[in-house]
Amino acid sequence: MGKLAGKIAVITGGNSGIGLASASRFVADGARVFITGRRQEQLDAAVKSIGPGVTAIQGDVSKPADLDRIFDTVNGQAGGIDVLFANAGHGDAMLPLGHITEKHFDSVFNTNVRGTVFTVQKALPLMRAGGSIIVTGSTTTCTATPAFSIYSASKAALRALVRNWALDLKGTGLRINMLSPGATETPGLMNGLEKTGKQKELVAILANGSVLGRLARPEEPAAVAAFLACEDSSFMTGGEVFVDGGSAQV
Repeated sequence: MGKLAGKIAVITGGNSGIGLASASRFVADGARVFITGRRQEQLDAAVKSIGPGVTAIQGDVSKPADLDRIFDTVNGQAGGIDVLFANAGHGDAMLPLGHITEKHFDSVFNTNVRGTVFTVQKALPLMRAGGSIIVTGSTTTCTATPAFSIYSASKAALRALVRNWALDLKGTGLRINMLSPGATETPGLMNGLEKTGKQKELVAILANGSVLGRLARPEEPAAVAAFLACEDSSFMTGGEVFVDGGSAQV
């Protein structure tokens, strides 16, 4: 029996990268998993790659109506949630101070902050006692990155929310923690670096910033997500777990 046997898990942004790797891991550990994403084609490919045990629901976490539809579907099919992994987010673009636009700011904060706030809040009535909420953070809250201030600020906001929500959830039997990966070899990161025309050089810089000398594989933060989802982490709440190869630690 897997450590998530019989559990119902929802993973936003589960159609790619760390979300997809986590969905695969959760299913392997026995969970029934619902994944969400904005692009139906990617969701279909994710379901095909994972196989039985996963259900895809198209939706944008920055849109309250989509979140309502997502959680109505989960409630109708599963009747509750044991694990919520609020993973959906993006960096959109790298813009230095002086070039930040309202569109850029709104895009990042609407998905990363607003989307996470209402993902968690709308899921809350469906969460079962003993349930785990996981929020994706970032090492950018610890180390500065040129032209990445808006993304970094959005993840810092999430860290503050997790701390405060741990207190709001006191006595409910629910726990909440942040999973903060370092540079990870996901399609989102690699495609973003490719657009700069300097992908090889930037990957080398990111790898050198890790004590382990490489980028993470999506399966590595996914393994930690599985730990935070199961009873092995039952005495953890309000915390932040880094999966960064030491990049933000030393």
